[in-house]
This record gives sequence, C-alpha cells and structure tokens, in this order.
Amino acid sequence: MKLLRKTVIRAGLEALYFSGAHYLLRPIFAGVGVIFMLHHVRPSRDDAFQPNHHLEVEPEFLRAMLAHLRSLDVDIVAMDEVHQRLQARDFARRFACFTLDDGYRDNRDFALPVMREFDAALTVYVASDFAEGTGRLWWVALERVIASASAIEVPISGVMARLDAATPAAKLAAFDRVCNWLRALPTDHDMQREVSALCTRHDVDEEAIARELCLSWDELKAFAADPLVTIGAHTITHSNLARQSEETASFELVTSRARIEAALQRPVLHLAYPYGDRIAAGSREFRLAQTAGFKTAVTTRPGMIFPESAGHLTALQRVSLNGNYQDTRILPVLTSGAATAMWNGFRRIDAA
Repeated sequence: MKLLRKTVIRAGLEALYFSGAHYLLRPIFAGVGVIFMLHHVRPSRDDAFQPNHHLEVEPEFLRAMLAHLRSLDVDIVAMDEVHQRLQARDFARRFACFTLDDGYRDNRDFALPVMREFDAALTVYVASDFAEGTGRLWWVALERVIASASAIEVPISGVMARLDAATPAAKLAAFDRVCNWLRALPTDHDMQREVSALCTRHDVDEEAIARELCLSWDELKAFAADPLVTIGAHTITHSNLARQSEETASFELVTSRARIEAALQRPVLHLAYPYGDRIAAGSREFRLAQTAGFKTAVTTRPGMIFPESAGHLTALQRVSLNGNYQDTRILPVLTSGAATAMWNGFRRIDAA
C-alpha cells in the first residue's frame, strides 16, 4: 500500500511538472508562504532496506531548494517571523520557513552548514526525552530489528504471525505491516511494549538509539546559541497526543516546554505535534497547545500558508521535503502550492 501511495504521489508530482499546471496554479495556491518539514539531513546510505528513507534528505537537495527560493526572491525566515507576519497580516513578501522534527545530530552536522551558506534560519523541534538520551525512537528500532532478521514473529490480532524478512522487498513488506499494526494498537504504551519485546528477541539495543542519533542537552546548548537556530518543543516522549487523556496530553506539552527552557535557558514558543496528522492532532490538541502558551504549532497536514492561517496559529500546515522525491525538477511544483492543493481537494486551510 505504501509503495502504491509513493508511486501515485511521484506520478502526480511529475504530471504537474511536465504539464506546466503548477505555473497556472501558483497565483492561486502559492499562498503567502510555506513551512517546510524535514527530519534528517545527511548523505545518502547504500543500504538496500531503508523503510524510513522518506524522513531523510541529502544536503544537496536542501541546498537546491534554498537556491530555488532565493531565485524566487522569497524571504527565508524563522518561526518567530512567521508568527509576526501572520499576526500583523504583513504579506508584502512571500516567505519560507524550514522546520526539522525530533532533534537529530545531523541537523547540526549537515543541515546547519547548508543553511549558513544562505544565511537562512531553521527551527528544530526537540522531544525532551530524546535529548535526555532516554527516549525511544521506535521506528528506527523496528528498522534495525527487521534489518538484522530473516523472519520476525509478531502477535497481530492476537495471533502470532511469522513474517518473512529474507530479502529487502520482504523486509519492507514486513516493516509496513508491523507499522500498521503498531499504530492501530490502543495506546502508545502498547506500541512501545511490542517494539521493546521485538528488540529484546532480536538483540537490538533500543535504549542506545536516542543517544546515537539525537543531540544531547549539552550539544543543544551550543547548537541553540547559533543565531540562525530556533529550538521548539516536540513533546516529552514523541507520543500521539490524540490517544492520550487531556491531562496527559497537556502534561506532555507543558513539561516538554519547561524542560527545554530550563536546559537551554531560553524561551520555547513553538511546537510540532508528533506524527502531526489527523489521527494524532486535532481541535483538542490545537486548543491545548494554545493553552500551554505556544505562539505557533505545526502539523504534518500538507498545505501552504495563507492569510487565513492567522486564525489557526496552532494548526499550521507544512510541506514535506520527502526523501523519496529528491528530484530538483519538482522544486517549483512544491513551492507553487499545486501539489498540496490537489491533495487537499483545493481547500486552502485544513485545521478542523
């Protein structure tokens, strides 16, 4: 199913490019700006099995997007400036904002040097448990389990299923099936329990992953001192807030902000919802983010920023820079708003 979706998206992006339709749609759907969503920025890997490849782009692709935006005379701004322009309804110039979720070390090592080339700001949303070195990046743990195994067994729907993982294609199919099962479990605790059981059976050190991949508090202090860098919050545990009680969801928001502020000695005013889709962030979460004192909060719902976005500052849409579509030909498609407009049925705002 994910392969089919990827194929359809790629075909849609190419159709917009080759037809030139994005040029016609740009004046209507480019909006006043765009918030780009990234996770990893790092050189490509040669592994045949990379189920999380969509979460990483190469430095050259980021550089190409920045050069493209400069050619369009678009301002590249921080989230504080996005908030200010929306509040003041200052839309004289179009803007772009780059946001990176989770707090990976490669954001410092590979993204920041590229951003410096263009004197361009970036916002990094940190899950405080990841910075603490105690968080669980279950999607990475699952990738490592399946990469190391020729088969895995999981109790799907209460029945132990044995999934083939002998080839890269079989591993990808197994990863997708297990992901779908995990995200359908009743709670994040259930999901984490099953991933931890898999890690134990397949000798994967789940606890070491955050320390390996994510910036520590000491590293974040130095990183945050760079004038181009803004640090935002991404909850404590990277949990699906919509599956939590209101009390727990509020605690995740308020406490993550407080922990980051205490560690970095600077205000944290911007939030990214983990997962960020309709399943993980809705009207309740938007309200809780506002109550927690965040100026803005970003989702993973696709879309550009329009004047109407000023009324939905804790439900802002983003455009993904996705590792599966690192083709410089699609850059003008992404910045035109044509692709997200088609995805959204030509609605400008998705904040319900």
